[in-house]
Amino acid sequence: MGTLTYDSKLTATFDDRVLAHLQVVIWAKIRRGEQFSFTWTEPARNGYGRSSIWISPNISLAFEYFGGKSPLLNRHWIDILSKSANSPGGLHLLPEPESDSA
Repeated sequence: MGTLTYDSKLTATFDDRVLAHLQVVIWAKIRRGEQFSFTWTEPARNGYGRSSIWISPNISLAFEYFGGKSPLLNRHWIDILSKSANSPGGLHLLPEPESDSA
């Protein structure tokens, strides 16, 4: 399990594979200077239902991974997450489709 730390204040835990895909999408948008929201559902064991943050090039983000190896990326999933991030509703963590690892 890896973590995404937002503005040194909020830490969210994601599977390393999920986090790697999110990082690709988020970095692409930040490189272009784009701002957007990111929403995900929390596991019931955390006591929360849903979290949402505003991502901007001026807000610090840190991606920390538990494992030492980078997971293979599913390009189709990156495309789906990118389309979500570019929508008016912002990035939503969507389930991974059939593998298209490259």
